[in-house]
Amino acid sequence: MTLPLTVEEVPGRGLVAVALTVRAGGDDDPPGRHGTAHLVEHLMFPRGAGEDSGHVALVEEAGGMCNAETHRDHTVFHTVAPADALPEILAWEARRLRRFAPAPATVRSENAIVAEEIRASDAGTRLWDTVLAALYPGARDAYGTVAELREMTPDEAEAFFRRHYRPERAVLSVAGDVDAGRTAELVEREFGGWTPPPVPCPADRTAPGPSPAPASASPSPSPSPSLSVPSSPSPSARPHGVTPRHEAPVPYHRDGVAIGHALADPRRDRGTYFAQAVLCEVLRRSRLPGLLTRTARLDAATVRCGYQGQWLASAAPDLALVLLGRAPGTGTDEAVGLWRDTLAELAAEPPGQEELRPALAVLRAACHRQADSLTARAVTHGRAALLFPGLDGTGPDTIPEHLAAVTAPEVSAAARALLTAPSTVRTLERATP
Repeated sequence: MTLPLTVEEVPGRGLVAVALTVRAGGDDDPPGRHGTAHLVEHLMFPRGAGEDSGHVALVEEAGGMCNAETHRDHTVFHTVAPADALPEILAWEARRLRRFAPAPATVRSENAIVAEEIRASDAGTRLWDTVLAALYPGARDAYGTVAELREMTPDEAEAFFRRHYRPERAVLSVAGDVDAGRTAELVEREFGGWTPPPVPCPADRTAPGPSPAPASASPSPSPSPSLSVPSSPSPSARPHGVTPRHEAPVPYHRDGVAIGHALADPRRDRGTYFAQAVLCEVLRRSRLPGLLTRTARLDAATVRCGYQGQWLASAAPDLALVLLGRAPGTGTDEAVGLWRDTLAELAAEPPGQEELRPALAVLRAACHRQADSLTARAVTHGRAALLFPGLDGTGPDTIPEHLAAVTAPEVSAAARALLTAPSTVRTLERATP
């Protein structure tokens, strides 16, 4: 199978951005080896001596920069360089795919770097993943577990690579001062023979840990079988919504509450998903600050829409994450009630234009600023093709148009959808020194 390719000609800048997006992330980590996708991402940047080493140095010598990101459901490798270096950039990209075979010393050295990244990530950084896993048991964050990765062998890393890094699970996207026809010829020349052989799965281990969630980026989405919905509301449940699941407390830098609401699947209900993004901005800009002025029971409140605050950066399942700071004496249930009352107000009555217009302006301006970056454009094209195949409105220039079309009644309906969608609550407790 030929590697899928998207090309956007952006003349006049003298630069080109290349993004390789692969459907492999934390959810695909084998049981007992949480962090395999993250480690493989690092192993794609071999260091040391030898023909296949020094990928970063080669790119930098050509005047470019390269990096990568591992997410729950995909990994993306991105490079930006002078446009005339495109043939070399594509050749180097293809070479490290064809020759992936990490040595034991390389696995050990990169494992140490990954372990340091895991240790450096605090509770706040990983809170989104913690809340998602509470809603969708089996969902795995992209960081990994130091103890499990410590036992990783080169054979296991290579088996993961051969299983997931394949043309049918990847998209190459190019944006910049290039010719689409010439780019397609170069890609065919360099990637046409990329057919990695299958590798048998390593023997099952008995190490503890949940099984990976099913891949969520398949072209034909279906509801997650692990989605937990309360069977019946508790006696104290408010009339406006499903009773959220309460999970074990999470150590944090302060006392608070984290609430996760399942977002609509954009592949099945794009309108609600975009409206929920606007809803979160209305809440962040005006409703939550207003709540803080009306009550002393909370001393902080914010909401983020989508993976780590980035919407359309991950396929379903995705969530809106609410963070509330509890003032002394405020319990978790009281804080949750204040939040749900605020959300219910928007569900009952649409926002006025004085709230809606600034929220839309902020979101659209952020999209336009991001679209100014060639790297962001290439990454967006790759995610759109891999995570949202066949879904219009997920390109860098079409997202603002769909935002502009969101109406106040749709924002109100989006609030009702959040209230009735599955949700989970995590109490945040100040960690003792």
